[in-house]
Amino acid sequence: MKTLTRNKLIVWLLIVLTVSTLSLFFGGGSHDALVYNEGRPWNYPKLIAPFDIPIEYDSVSAKKIKDSIDSNFAPIYSRNEVLTQKSIENIETGLAHMSGVSSSTKQHLIQMTRQLYEKGIVDNNTKNLISNGKIKQVRVVNSQGNESVVVNSSDLMSAMEAYNYLDTTVLFGVQQSKELSQLFYTNLSPSLMYDSVKSQSLLDDAYKMALAPHGVKVTGEGIIDYGEIVTAEKYSLLQTYERLSAERNINNTLQHFSMLGNVVVLLLIMLVFYLYIRIMHPTVFRSMRHMLFLFSFVFVFSLIVYVIAHLRPGFMYIIPFALVPIVVTIFFSTSLGFFTHMVVVLLSSLVAPDASDFVLLQFMAGTIAIMSIKGLMQRSQLVVCALLIFLCYSATYIAQYIVRNGTISTLDWHVILYFAVNCIVLSFAYFVIFIVEKIFGFTSQVTLVELSDINNPVLRELSENCPGTFQHSLQVATLAGEAARKVGANVQLVRAGALFHDIGKINNPAFFTENQSGVNPHDVLQPDQSALIVISHVTDGLQRAEKANLPQVIKDLIAQHHGKSKTRYFYNKALKQSATGNVDPAPYTYPGPNPQTREAAILMMADACEAAAKSLTVPNEENITNIVNKIIDSQVSDGMFNESPISFKEINEVKNCLIKRLLTFYHTRVSYPDDVKHEDPAPTSDSDTQANEIQQPQE
Repeated sequence: MKTLTRNKLIVWLLIVLTVSTLSLFFGGGSHDALVYNEGRPWNYPKLIAPFDIPIEYDSVSAKKIKDSIDSNFAPIYSRNEVLTQKSIENIETGLAHMSGVSSSTKQHLIQMTRQLYEKGIVDNNTKNLISNGKIKQVRVVNSQGNESVVVNSSDLMSAMEAYNYLDTTVLFGVQQSKELSQLFYTNLSPSLMYDSVKSQSLLDDAYKMALAPHGVKVTGEGIIDYGEIVTAEKYSLLQTYERLSAERNINNTLQHFSMLGNVVVLLLIMLVFYLYIRIMHPTVFRSMRHMLFLFSFVFVFSLIVYVIAHLRPGFMYIIPFALVPIVVTIFFSTSLGFFTHMVVVLLSSLVAPDASDFVLLQFMAGTIAIMSIKGLMQRSQLVVCALLIFLCYSATYIAQYIVRNGTISTLDWHVILYFAVNCIVLSFAYFVIFIVEKIFGFTSQVTLVELSDINNPVLRELSENCPGTFQHSLQVATLAGEAARKVGANVQLVRAGALFHDIGKINNPAFFTENQSGVNPHDVLQPDQSALIVISHVTDGLQRAEKANLPQVIKDLIAQHHGKSKTRYFYNKALKQSATGNVDPAPYTYPGPNPQTREAAILMMADACEAAAKSLTVPNEENITNIVNKIIDSQVSDGMFNESPISFKEINEVKNCLIKRLLTFYHTRVSYPDDVKHEDPAPTSDSDTQANEIQQPQE
């Protein structure tokens, strides 16, 4: 009860988070929002300027103007007098302590250095820009910043260029030139520093002056008429109109009511979604993992729609809305898939152009998606589903256009292309399914169906190396599937788990009875060695499952199908051979854990009962009924199902189902004696061991 209350609280927090977050994006912006695209007709009545609107440059023209300014702009550099003076002083000091160089040469070097600094030494980055032709001139200001002079960039040197100039024109041939070179190489540094703040400010001022409005659309003048093409100039004017309208209405009471209305709409949609799941899908409602997936999926998808709608409204046709019902249907049910789809569509309609047409279009596509994806058996069916959705989109859109415009001659065929892109993306929905499986730990029915294909490499290897085990697995899959259907468990999961539960026997097929042909290798082994080999088929199976990238739910069934039971035949044999009569049971016990789910419990019962039925000399109804009851009752008494949610009523239903099914396809074989004291070949299939031990007196 406490867990259910906690889950309800978490779900409500998710609803509040979803509504509050989406309201920040959807709120306010959807009131009287205009949706239009450059190069497309204006689909609204004639728009009249309610106030004076400055005519600004369109984006293309503005970019050309900015590019022209950028190419001729002279960035600001300031002289670093302190650094320059320190560098010259270091050179003078170094020359003063240097013998072998004449005084005239020293004076000449100092004079040349001052000239280079006065001319201008810049950093390497600036020199690269100059070399690439990106800086033609620079504006140099003094250290006080009150005077500036424009200098051609070609006259400026980098520190390395200044050093090379001195080295080739003055230092070459001078005695101790190596020492002199080191002195100048170490102390020459840039004297001009780029002033990014002043440069950007100057550039912004240039932009502002060049991009000033070049006209005014006065109050009452028409901006654009219905059906008129939205040119680049019109688009820029409409953008200015919307920006100024938003600025003028920012404190308008109507804006607050609009935001409040959006919050109420969002809350109502999410509340109806919550109540629908609670009433119509109680199993999903009780699972925190399922609820978290559904609400986060709706939330994330809606945010993606919002971003695309505001960046490029026309691209909303590219968004694969049918992905929502497909994913939810695969993991849950068709009814929940359709309802979740409509929730996303209603949320998205707040920013969609022509909301009514949008809802109808997505309703049709979602319905087709669910109808075509129902009973999905192979991922290739997604391609067929995408094709049907494309045809549905196209037919519905063309029909809507004819109804609205009365003609097809002006139809924008780019939208059909968008639909094609939409459905191409949709055909790769299995990537989303894969991601959801990994993040939320789900295993889709389509994955289980594909795993149940006996052409699976692991199952094919099992059939080739362990034909007896393979036949046993097929029989167990049939039994477990029928029992799971009887109690409402996951049939496909049980069937897939049954097919893979004994794949660990591939490593040592001859050590298991169903694969033997007259020779039993256990005859020459000690009981603990035999038990180790038999038990290892679980750990070996898990290793093979890991290598084959099988889902975690399949690995769980492999690990749990024997639980923490014992290989009692070998344990009893060890007790018989022990001089003290005491044997550590640990080497004879499976690692477990015991079944944690109804599916694992059903698999354990079906596995043991199928092997036991084959060991009966006279497999009639009475004997099969007795052996099934004894095996399952023993498992219950040993606490095998204490950690599983399966009920006693369901256990009885599984019993009846197994008895009925076993009567239809059992076959006889040589059974092992009941008494382990007889010197008979040791049963080596764990299910066989349990079947025989259940018929003898317990220790």
